Amino acid sequence: MSSKNIAEILGDKAGYLLNHTSTTVDKKDLHLPSPTHIDDIWINSNRSNQVLRSLQTLLNHGRLSGTGYCSIFPVDQGIEHSAGASFAPNPMYFDPENIIRLAVEGGCNGVASTFGVLGIMSRKYAHKIPFIVKINHNEFLSYPNKFDQTLFGTVKSAWDMGAVGVGATIYWGSAESTRQLKEIAEAFQYAHELGMCTILWCYLRNNAFKVDGVDYHTAADLTGQANHLGVTLQADIIKQKLPTNNGGYNAVKFGKTHKLVYEKLTSDHPIDLCRYQVLNCFSGRVGLINSGGESKGASDLQEAVTTAVINKRAGGMGLILGRKAFQRPFAEGIEFLNAIQDVYLDQNITVA
Repeated sequence: MSSKNIAEILGDKAGYLLNHTSTTVDKKDLHLPSPTHIDDIWINSNRSNQVLRSLQTLLNHGRLSGTGYCSIFPVDQGIEHSAGASFAPNPMYFDPENIIRLAVEGGCNGVASTFGVLGIMSRKYAHKIPFIVKINHNEFLSYPNKFDQTLFGTVKSAWDMGAVGVGATIYWGSAESTRQLKEIAEAFQYAHELGMCTILWCYLRNNAFKVDGVDYHTAADLTGQANHLGVTLQADIIKQKLPTNNGGYNAVKFGKTHKLVYEKLTSDHPIDLCRYQVLNCFSGRVGLINSGGESKGASDLQEAVTTAVINKRAGGMGLILGRKAFQRPFAEGIEFLNAIQDVYLDQNITVA
């Protein structure tokens, strides 16, 4: 897909997103994705040779191989939202093989899913596409519903099935976050000892983050700090929702922030809000991938391409997109994944 096609998909947002020049944090002050990402960043770290190889394996697979950018296909919604809610629009995805096939044929760097989905097909596919095992989930069948991330298996089990990495979620701000932090810190340490890379879903969850009808769960300042906690936990890649607003600290009236966060380091532009997320990932040393979000139908392609453009131009590493791809016919899902990847392959779309 050409730059012209991408601009057509963006519609009336094209100029706003493609021509923006950031005046908040200069791109020269960030560590940006590149073909030499491992040599530039991780070779200086405490990560072992085995972890470096796992990270390089992930970055060297699929259509984005060798670019430093990453397109991951994630399917854990069968647990997080229920299998019916996730797969009823396309029942073929009750079969785990079709999940993995879509990632393979869609040219993704890797596939992230549950112990069950990846384990039952591991002997056939673990050597064909990098596996990332999601080790914890929000079990969503208890009544009344509760929101807590619980370990579903062991890091060793993920290693045994041939995974190059493990993923996990922490609900920062929740009553359970301290326990989750401890569990995932220990799990990530063991994953690194075994030579696997780690990806952390840095999500916020607390009803207090909704103030006067405004939801600050995706505020740039709060999600930025969630990212900063994640990289301190030694995640190798951070997954975060795209910021939709700012000023969460001031609205909720808690914690500590600084006026320069809002006066200098951010603006109202979505690229600048996302750049603040990148800044909190050790100035981009740890790659930021944003979430593609839920499927809404006809607007999915524009929303997904918009997210990819914002992430790339902010200095992010890529996108993790699931429902927009698997809740439609197989061939169409491949086209969606390829459309996202085309944004990162397009050299005319540069960092703002």
